[in-house]
Amino acid sequence: MIQFLRRYFAPICLMTLTAMSLVACKSLTSSDVVDYKTTGAVKGPNLSYPPDLITAQADRRYIVQDGTATMSEYNAALKKSVQTRSDVLTGIPGMRIARDGERRWLVVEKPAPELYPQIKDFWQENGFLLTVDSPSTGIMETDWAENRAKIAQDWIRSTLGSALDSIYDTGERDKYKTRLEVVKPNETEVYITQKGAIEKCVTDTTGSCLYTVWTPRPNDPELEAAFLARLMERLGMTQAQAKAQVATPLESKKPKAQLVQEGANVARIEIAAGFDRAWRDTGLALDRSNFSVEDRDRSNGIYFVRYVNAKDVGETKGFFSNLFSSKDDSNLKAKKYRVVVKATGENASTIIVQNAEGGPENTPAGVQLLTLLTQQLAR
Repeated sequence: MIQFLRRYFAPICLMTLTAMSLVACKSLTSSDVVDYKTTGAVKGPNLSYPPDLITAQADRRYIVQDGTATMSEYNAALKKSVQTRSDVLTGIPGMRIARDGERRWLVVEKPAPELYPQIKDFWQENGFLLTVDSPSTGIMETDWAENRAKIAQDWIRSTLGSALDSIYDTGERDKYKTRLEVVKPNETEVYITQKGAIEKCVTDTTGSCLYTVWTPRPNDPELEAAFLARLMERLGMTQAQAKAQVATPLESKKPKAQLVQEGANVARIEIAAGFDRAWRDTGLALDRSNFSVEDRDRSNGIYFVRYVNAKDVGETKGFFSNLFSSKDDSNLKAKKYRVVVKATGENASTIIVQNAEGGPENTPAGVQLLTLLTQQLAR
């Protein structure tokens, strides 16, 4: 209810305060589409490094220590610092965007263990708190945050500046998952997927709002692309180069996925793609659905996942009351499964769901999970 009042009655409150707005005007317009730094919900580090500068964290080689130092030593350290900055700004060689339809991902010629901490810093610099930080699996996930760039930059906000910024609310929240995949030695694929939620009003028979609930909204590929471009800048590419790569589509076509049912509770997904593409697309489908990938075994084509079914946790309001918790969903009725990808030909693969022990999941739940994956794979 508070969020509802904040969003719909804030303009009225601001109209009454404009007479008191004898303050310097401040331009808040921006061509950027994402701004999560200003939200009060983010409690993580909010660093201020330029996005195109990879900065050594507290590199004490360039900090003057207590005591004396000669001019020659100072000049040598200064020269080394300038050279380091020059090397950093050249970026990582062999970095490109790959794309298949609306799916985009980053390919970097660098080992995942070296790349992971840089990507972690990237999310923190953009104002996010990480709720999942797993270098061993190459997975990190942010907490829910509000994109303040979606708030209209009207003349009232421009006049009053940020003094009353907190009373504005978009009624939307986003979280992002990053997954690093090693396909070949010294080459890492980086996938960024977005999940969204929107606040909706529950009304009575007269149309009056009783309360508001958070419900899922569709994934936004453009937000994913925006952060891929920012990440490329963070790794050393220029803004123009990053935006050009993200905007340029490849000519490859999306493989078609089809759900095949052989009985009431026996099903599989057939996908017109070889193992590499099927594995990649299955990972993206899992990231965009309500799955949590705990581990994966590419050599055997297995994703070890947990899934929380809204029907298992009661009413919608109760389920989404946990939506913005920084805790994981282990307290919910999460069940473990194995999603198995198998190549059946050069350009053909199948996807099945197994139970936690690796046995057949010939239940309505198994069919439901495959249906959800098919919907994502068909995008």
